[in-house]
Amino acid sequence: MRLLYILASYVLFALLFPVLSVYRKTRHGLGQRLGFYAPGVLPGGSGPMLWLHGASAGDLLALSPMFGPLRERFPGCRILLSTTTNTGFLMARDRLAKQIDGVVYAPYDVWGATRRAVKAIQPDLLVLEYTEIWPNLIRAAKRKGASIALTNGRFSPKNLGKYRWLFALIGNPLRDMDLFLMRQEEEAERARHLGAPGARVWVTGNTKFDALAAAPVQEDEALRRALGLPEGGPVLMAGSTHEGEEALLLSVYRRLLPAHPSLRLVVAPRYIDRAERILGLAREAGLTAGLRSRNNPEGGQVVVLDTMGELGRAYRLATLVFVGGSFTKRGGQNILEPAGQGKPVLYGPHMDNFQDSVQVLEGRGGIQVQDAEALHLRVSELLSRPEALQALGEQARQTVSQISGASRRNVEHMAKLLAEVPSHPMEKQE
Repeated sequence: MRLLYILASYVLFALLFPVLSVYRKTRHGLGQRLGFYAPGVLPGGSGPMLWLHGASAGDLLALSPMFGPLRERFPGCRILLSTTTNTGFLMARDRLAKQIDGVVYAPYDVWGATRRAVKAIQPDLLVLEYTEIWPNLIRAAKRKGASIALTNGRFSPKNLGKYRWLFALIGNPLRDMDLFLMRQEEEAERARHLGAPGARVWVTGNTKFDALAAAPVQEDEALRRALGLPEGGPVLMAGSTHEGEEALLLSVYRRLLPAHPSLRLVVAPRYIDRAERILGLAREAGLTAGLRSRNNPEGGQVVVLDTMGELGRAYRLATLVFVGGSFTKRGGQNILEPAGQGKPVLYGPHMDNFQDSVQVLEGRGGIQVQDAEALHLRVSELLSRPEALQALGEQARQTVSQISGASRRNVEHMAKLLAEVPSHPMEKQE
């Protein structure tokens, strides 16, 4: 059955390669994606090699709270990140550089690429994030003696049938994995139903909460000036928006202006290459608008945040926040980041990928709205009640502060796992 998957992965790769070579998220790092690394790319040294993989920038940020506990638990270890997307690679290289020892593009899940990558990296531990179940990579790492863990594990209930069908066809890769660290008991139960050995499945929570649990940082005056936002004025921040959502938000904003003429709208698209289109939509709606990258010289009513890595900072300047990907079928985006900054958070009905966050925040500083009309009503109400607005923000901050600890729980499980392997280099660190 594994042979069937190997052959099928090559056929699929041959069909998709022309698209992967030009698609903006995957067209860079071809050599590394095939398992070839130039000298100096991989970290040297004799400490244990920890290979942590996350598909995108957000996934890598969710892994980042484990870096500190891993270094405390295993002094001298080397932390290598891999990612699928170009934005993830650039974010890790620029934002996480001081916390890691290297970052590479993940190999394509074909037999040759994964074998070459594992042979070059020689991981002692391979950590996969969320649903990054890659059978060829898992098998290659297992054959080389690496321990394999899944963190922040999740399996969508609507895809369970597809997983069962695929695993029955190609062999179950979960049986080659050593540790399943799941976000919730429901997720753990799904992992068991899919064939994960029960003794290897644990519920430890979500590491992304740990990065948000610190007290909110003071407002960033430099960024305020760059966005052209007047001091003391109300700001509606729309974070991680997707195609189709901006037009709805601009309509809501226009309706709010008569009662709140000093209100500014900051739109942070999930993909910054859409910034000019959003700028055009705002101007077509009769609004003045500018780009953060140009310091909004017009002092526009609408500002498009078209730079990478600044959304977290920008949330500090918000009066209240709407998080995108939730008025579309995208499945939502991270609602806990602005909540951790003490901001009331609104989001749409489509939060399938962040149901754990919704359960944590709903009624505790988070407000789900069904459509643009409901969004307008709730924002209008909150802007008219400053005390309620402030109380909701504080409630959101306190809620996020109470859900931390998954990173250290994960690391302790990994330490116990590796201590069970007598020949494992990490055993010497115990």
